[in-house]
Amino acid sequence: MSGHSKWATIKRAKGAKDAARGKLFGRIIKEISIAARDGGDPDTNARLRMAVEKGKAANMPADNIKRAIQRGTGEMEGVNYEENTYEGYGPGGVAFLVETITDNKNRTVAELRHLFSKYGGSLAESGSVAWKFDRKGILTIPRAYGEDDLMMIALEAGAEDMATEEEYFEIATDPTTFDAVKSALEEKEIEIQESGIQMVPQNTMKVEGKDAEGVLRLLEMLEDHDDTQNVYADFDIDADVMASME
Repeated sequence: MSGHSKWATIKRAKGAKDAARGKLFGRIIKEISIAARDGGDPDTNARLRMAVEKGKAANMPADNIKRAIQRGTGEMEGVNYEENTYEGYGPGGVAFLVETITDNKNRTVAELRHLFSKYGGSLAESGSVAWKFDRKGILTIPRAYGEDDLMMIALEAGAEDMATEEEYFEIATDPTTFDAVKSALEEKEIEIQESGIQMVPQNTMKVEGKDAEGVLRLLEMLEDHDDTQNVYADFDIDADVMASME
């Protein structure tokens, strides 16, 4: 598996745990509220549409989604959230991007700095590691379809690439063609397990031993932070090491 697909595997497992603990709803509500600032109609606001779809996929009640949109548009009083992305280095020099939505920026940056320091890393200045990542649309498709046919549909709709993993296909697009590729797959009634815009590392760094364990611990702690929305990293760690950490 590539470093990115390993990271994605961890994210899926983490997402299931978050859902069980009720943490997932809180993150989706923040995302919907932020996205709705640019308009409360999902049909004309692509980011809001993706956030609402994520909420529906997580079985979030429709009333919760409606209220989150109304808070974002200002129709209802709500918390004043702001978005910030933090950059840092983990054990072994692994690059991290941490996307947050918070009502207290000073608290968030102090707590993230503490986590990086405690788990063998350091918070870095803006721009230090962001250049190592590309913004991509990512769609995950189960291995229930013919690879060649699926690739043809995706590429004709504007996809850039398709990777074959053990249990799924991963289609990568430019963010500007993401909606077109997603629509083309849906028109063919192809199941999309997950979809969204992500920061994908241009290259991955092989990490072993204590550094590998440290990277995974730091990743877990950053993911667990209440203000965290997404964490991206450029590590490549052997599958058996990840399995032992689970």
